[in-house]
Amino acid sequence: MCGIAGFFRTAAPDATEATLRQMGEAILHRGPDAGGEYLDDYVGLAHRRLSIIDLSPQGNQPMFSTDGCLVIVFNGEIYNFLELRKQLEREGVAFRTKTDTEVILALYRKLGTNCLTQLNGMFAFVLWDTVERTLFIARDRIGKKPLYYYHSGGDRVAFASEIKSLLQLPGMRREIEPTAIPDYLSYQYIPEPKTIYKNIYKLPPAHFMILKAGGEPHIAEYWDIDFSRQERSFAGAEEELLQLLQDATSARMVADVPLGAFLSGGVDSSAVVALMAKTSAETVRTCTIGFQDKRHDESPYAREIATLFSTNHTEYMDDERFVDTVALLPKYFDEPFADSSAVPTYHVSRLARQAVTVALAGDGADESFAGYAKYAVELKEQLVRQSVPRPVLSLIHRATAGMESTTLARKARSLSGSALMEPGRAFFRTNSCVDAAGLQKLLSDDLKRTCSSYDPALHTLKYWDRMRCKDHTACMLYTDLKTYLPGDILVKVDRMSMAHSLEVRAPFLDYRIIEFAASLPSDWKIKGDNKKIVLRKAFSHLLPAGVLNRAKHGFTVPLDVWFRGELKSMAEECLFKQPALTEFLSLSTVQQLWQEHQSRKFDHGTVLWSLLMLGLWQKEYQL
Repeated sequence: MCGIAGFFRTAAPDATEATLRQMGEAILHRGPDAGGEYLDDYVGLAHRRLSIIDLSPQGNQPMFSTDGCLVIVFNGEIYNFLELRKQLEREGVAFRTKTDTEVILALYRKLGTNCLTQLNGMFAFVLWDTVERTLFIARDRIGKKPLYYYHSGGDRVAFASEIKSLLQLPGMRREIEPTAIPDYLSYQYIPEPKTIYKNIYKLPPAHFMILKAGGEPHIAEYWDIDFSRQERSFAGAEEELLQLLQDATSARMVADVPLGAFLSGGVDSSAVVALMAKTSAETVRTCTIGFQDKRHDESPYAREIATLFSTNHTEYMDDERFVDTVALLPKYFDEPFADSSAVPTYHVSRLARQAVTVALAGDGADESFAGYAKYAVELKEQLVRQSVPRPVLSLIHRATAGMESTTLARKARSLSGSALMEPGRAFFRTNSCVDAAGLQKLLSDDLKRTCSSYDPALHTLKYWDRMRCKDHTACMLYTDLKTYLPGDILVKVDRMSMAHSLEVRAPFLDYRIIEFAASLPSDWKIKGDNKKIVLRKAFSHLLPAGVLNRAKHGFTVPLDVWFRGELKSMAEECLFKQPALTEFLSLSTVQQLWQEHQSRKFDHGTVLWSLLMLGLWQKEYQL
């Protein structure tokens, strides 16, 4: 795992090798083991290396092809590189290193941009062809590894693993993209391709960019998820899934450094640990994080799995350091980001890094196998939408207005309101932190005018409409795989793990497993309140029933309690004594939310966390 950065010289005419070193140093946490720069008349490349495979200096980057015509900086891991290498060697290709980086160079020489279809891994790389004067930039299928780029017209392009590296370029202006604020307040992250800054973008997952000197960038998609059904029996699907996961897990256990796993005690992480234990010649190292608040504590379940598979297990319990962590988050995310589980992810990564350099995790199973509770709720809403006449739904919605103080009326109003919406827009509402009315109240008057014609739902609808079909579950899963997973979950894990120079690998994110899950009937994944059906069944002989049948817990933190306790003074300082925040927010609305929360009239912990993260980001990067 590494950090990459660079530029076309037209984007930064005053940039030098010192600039490249500065860009690299800004992301040193991503690769503290080695570094290097390349600069010619057209481009500059910088690399910071976290050594995982082939620890020798031969694996350092930028790396050149054998003929010296290609040069690459690469972040990630290619899990099938040994098979690709053997095939290339049979075709006469000679290799100087044992790295996957050199395999990419050789494969590009053979296939050009089609090399991406052969790579199974998590990656972001930039390859410069010195002869054709062409830059090739690519990102993995699901967006496990980040790639940001700056573009101000023509070939004025710069790129990096994190925004902070781009901000090192001479003359880089930090202009805010206004529509990113309503996006952020809705989703709790800023969806691709947008960032908080004008002219800085995210390269979407499964996309590549081609840029010739003097030309304009060409961006194209090279992979998508196909939900077409494939005929197989349920028993056959169990067996195939187990084999695919075993293969994906084994491939992610290849490393020349210590390796372990995150373990929450839920189905996904327990499944990964079970498969690791089956094939590992050594005792598997596991770690988990617990909370003093038992409502959020999963450590007893993790301990049960650790005992079952005789792992070398370590626990970390929350304490006052959690509050200290909150102020650090903007430094690593570079733009507003409000998934509060970043806090425990930061600490479990810190804990893991004390013993290992690589950790396996269970990320991605929920989005492929329908593990979230919201999917069951959405299916019930869809049933109501299809079976209850709209006039009746409208009547219920009107009749329950102003009756939110009673639980039944509140649920009836919410259900009828969602059922009256188009399915895609209702799913956006489910995934949103605030509804449309709440968003309008939160925005400052100036920002409200600037964004008056902007609709944050468009990002969700883009993918929902692309998938649009009769299978409501397939639409939900496809949309989350394209939005929530790469925009939230994978960003959180990447930044919090790389803050500690820890590489995290996720077997469930192997594209073969995502494609396999997509090919299964939806009722093999979710039926009523039963979720991840085929996955649980596949592991029924490896994991105890208590783990398989336990309700999903999630990596949650006690926000409502924190804002009335440990976070209260920090939040008051940030939200009410930082005048610049009024550029984005209505202070009177923020004060109302705060007072309602402190008086326990309502719990606004999630919204307040979003506002706090926005304020802390602005303090870190804008003031």
